[in-house]
Amino acid sequence: MPQTRRPFSFARSTKSLQENAAAAGPAAAASYTLIGAILLLGGIGYAIDLWRGTSPWGLIGGLLLGVIVGFYELVKTVWRT
Repeated sequence: MPQTRRPFSFARSTKSLQENAAAAGPAAAASYTLIGAILLLGGIGYAIDLWRGTSPWGLIGGLLLGVIVGFYELVKTVWRT
């Protein structure tokens, strides 16, 4: 059975794009939170290493804490939807 193609419609394309962006919003925010937590807390750990001379323990601790906080926020977002 041959399928008929609907003509292209900017309105339909725009609506589809908006629906996809709205559905992907929470996942995108959670991924940015994960990356941000790792970078921020890793940077704080690195600064503590420079200040206290405890290299590499501050950096390792900051990265681990960033991963924990980031994944916690990711799990909260995934379980909410």
